[in-house]
Amino acid sequence: MDTLLSTPRRLVLALVAAGAIGAAGAGLVTGLHHEARANPVATVAAAVAPAAPASVPTVAMPDFAAITRANAPAVVNISVVGDARAMQMRGDAAAADDDDDDSGAGPQISPDDPFFEFFRRFGMPGLPGAQAQPRDTPARGEGSGFIVGSDGLILTNAHVVYGAKEVTVKLSDRREFRAKVLGMDPKTDVAVIRIDAQNLPTVRLGNTKDLQVGEWVLAIGAPFGFENSVTAGVVSAKGRSLPDDSLVPFLQTDVAINPGNSGGPLFDARGEVVGINSQIYTRSGGYQGVSFAIPIELATQIQQQIVAHGKVEHARLGVAVQEVNQGFAESFGLPTPEGALVSSVQDGSPAAKAGLQPGDVLREVDGQRIVSSGDLPAYVGMRRPGQQVQLTVWRQGKLQQLSATLASADDTKAKKTAQASVEKGKLGLGLRPLTPQEQQQVGVQGGLLIGQVAGPAAQAGVVAGDVLLSINNQPVSSMDTVQAAMAKAGKTVALLVMRGGDKIFVPVHLG
Repeated sequence: MDTLLSTPRRLVLALVAAGAIGAAGAGLVTGLHHEARANPVATVAAAVAPAAPASVPTVAMPDFAAITRANAPAVVNISVVGDARAMQMRGDAAAADDDDDDSGAGPQISPDDPFFEFFRRFGMPGLPGAQAQPRDTPARGEGSGFIVGSDGLILTNAHVVYGAKEVTVKLSDRREFRAKVLGMDPKTDVAVIRIDAQNLPTVRLGNTKDLQVGEWVLAIGAPFGFENSVTAGVVSAKGRSLPDDSLVPFLQTDVAINPGNSGGPLFDARGEVVGINSQIYTRSGGYQGVSFAIPIELATQIQQQIVAHGKVEHARLGVAVQEVNQGFAESFGLPTPEGALVSSVQDGSPAAKAGLQPGDVLREVDGQRIVSSGDLPAYVGMRRPGQQVQLTVWRQGKLQQLSATLASADDTKAKKTAQASVEKGKLGLGLRPLTPQEQQQVGVQGGLLIGQVAGPAAQAGVVAGDVLLSINNQPVSSMDTVQAAMAKAGKTVALLVMRGGDKIFVPVHLG
């Protein structure tokens, strides 16, 4: 997939894959909480209240009880036993501590938190006070899933079954089956498993195209192991891109997600599945009002590939991109600060063959708007290698149309080439040439704009927005000149950068 050249500064809240309950944790995910009960007082109040203005539409509440009766039998509880080391790696990858402390301690929880005793007893990766578990002992965890085929085909999250040696599925009628993992796709967090059973109840699949922000949604799952728990909320946003290297345009809801619900279904008001509950933002390890679900269309696409081929292929364009902020928009003459700014183009990639250049701003892919840079990998990654896409590009004040034939994201040769380029640079900089307008504004000829900073350069104090002028007194104006300068470099290089109208030297120790 296409990624930024360096990792963006982590968010203040921790992004958690709705994660694990057990000795070393398996899958979390969602529940919702919003009971709908008859209230006699409210009924009387409504009877005497003045009628709503004609301009304000009234919407009837969904029949949550009917939705639950129809679908609860198709929702399953998933228990896993696996290697503690592998499941811990899954847990480490699932949680990102976004405080300023980079010690890797993971999300923190206070002893005053009501969940502290639970996490202390049962453990959760990264939380202080959890009982230590030997990495070579079996670990147990729980999650949720839902039946999509009467012959035993089940959808869940990849992080629920990751590292599992045994997967047990428990139905709502208390029957239990040993399940086989047919395949999983970590890039979208979707897994497909199967049990040996027939004539099972199934859910009805819907679509997110017509789903509106503000609509009611309902989830059924097993938070904290409480099977067939029902919770509800509303859709908060659609098409959310998260800073977790994911290819998913998430549905954001205010559905309560807690340990044990990962992989459970998200239903719309018609009782159709519109998503798989997957992640939350949290500072405590528990639900805090922001949760995310994988759109069902994407999950179905992954399911079809796994069932047919046992694996999933994602496409690659071959560019590194960054956000378009207001400053860039004004500099490029864009009407709005939207799109994905191309900072570099991989040699021989589909992007290079299509004619994309550093400094281009991708505005649309096949007619779909690119609002933020994270939209691009989500759109491209979910297409198949060999597919042709139409790109709408803003270049030198005008829109242009380009066509690209996508390659495979699993291209080993391309991966090695990209990795070799990163390792050869060692600086940790995302660079692109300055446009003529930017050169005029900055008052320099040549130079490279620093879009992202990581590694040695970040430690030395280089920041995004600096303009790199030279390396060891060798002027740089392209990636070729950077690579040539770095090829001659020793353990330390002197970068000349322009910042706020001043030129300063920054020594960078490469290690």
